[in-house]
Amino acid sequence: MPAKESNPPDGGYGWVVVVSAFLVMGLTAAVLKTFGLFFVEIQQHFDELASSSSWITSITIAVFHLGAPVASSLCVRYTHRAVVITGGLLAFSGMALGFLGFSMIWMYTTTGFLQGLGISFSWTPAVSIVSHYFSKKRALANAVASAGECAFAFTFGPFFQWLISQYGWKGALFIIGGIQLNICVCGVLMRPLTSSCLLEDRLSETETPSGNSSSRTQKEDRSPIEYKTFNWMLVRQPQFVLYAIFGILAAMSFFVPPLFLVPLSYSLGIEESWTASLLSILAVVDFAGRLLCGWYANLHVTKSVHLLTMTITLISTSLILLPLANNYLSLAIFTGFYGFFFGTTVAVHITVLADVVGMPDFDSALGLFMLIRSTGGFVGPPLAGLIVDMVGDYRAGFYMAGATLFLSAGFLVILDQLQQRKTRGSQTNTKSEKQTLPYPSLHLLKLQ
Repeated sequence: MPAKESNPPDGGYGWVVVVSAFLVMGLTAAVLKTFGLFFVEIQQHFDELASSSSWITSITIAVFHLGAPVASSLCVRYTHRAVVITGGLLAFSGMALGFLGFSMIWMYTTTGFLQGLGISFSWTPAVSIVSHYFSKKRALANAVASAGECAFAFTFGPFFQWLISQYGWKGALFIIGGIQLNICVCGVLMRPLTSSCLLEDRLSETETPSGNSSSRTQKEDRSPIEYKTFNWMLVRQPQFVLYAIFGILAAMSFFVPPLFLVPLSYSLGIEESWTASLLSILAVVDFAGRLLCGWYANLHVTKSVHLLTMTITLISTSLILLPLANNYLSLAIFTGFYGFFFGTTVAVHITVLADVVGMPDFDSALGLFMLIRSTGGFVGPPLAGLIVDMVGDYRAGFYMAGATLFLSAGFLVILDQLQQRKTRGSQTNTKSEKQTLPYPSLHLLKLQ
């Protein structure tokens, strides 16, 4: 199938790409979210400690993040389609080989490393290509695609539990691996856009409003292949660095609430069946938050970075208030607020990244951002656990997460100020050019 030879269409076949990305999100991130159902089964089978079994998920998460720059680099060198298909094959291999279950080391290598690499090679290009296909509707498209994680996580819990009861944990792994082969089908549907539109995006940023002949000459002389390299130098750009710091602090917080929500519920004397419903509430309101925020961002009423700053502030507020709950109803309400605002944040943060670096460098930025952000995900839960142990109360973990998120919002404010200063500088230069350009033209007319 030939590559599409046009600028980002903001619709049309782009919605096929969005649906494909929606399915990829569900077959990767949602599987990772619900893999905890296999935890006890694997632990009992190998007669290992909980700490040993938990390394499977830890390795998967680590490889998922560490593989993002590699996946982005391969997208730049080849195509998003090729990388997604490769990711689907790796994910299937991880689950199918895990079915053999030779030893714990074998599980680390298969359902840990291979599965994590497969998720990274599928998730990263799926997120990236959606942003390439959309410009004005980018926030809405990203929100719809990311909602696949919530939709599948809501159904995968009971489905995986049924698979384990019917076929055992090994059989369930093999079946899930077969389901993940559908990632390859989604990859085939991700028709690549040619780099010509990326070249035009890059040139439009430097082209003067007058559309002079030198700009047109640039367009004719520069080859799109010039930009088909991974840009590691983004780490030297102040705007990207500020956004990366925000990502680290946000990741330190995002992994904490799901970790301590259930223990906090038990400490309040809430029954196990009611506690399980809190996770369902999280999934539903998360889904709603992503779609509603994507729709609102698509109206372009509020600047994307302002919208993200607002949602982060609301999340931090809900996390600080959540420990005030003293019964199921109040805990469910605060959990709903947290889940909804978390969904709004996920819906818009990729769009903000694209605005910060521009689409020509977006693939590189996404990989680097995922890699840098992973440090927050690794540090956050242990730090929160340490604070909980010191205080002796699960509420302390939520206070820590809320405070860290509030701090991250400060870096978004600094980023916005830097962007505004840069915009004012560009406008000043443009006005100066408009004032000086007419005079040489008049001089040439006099000579003629």
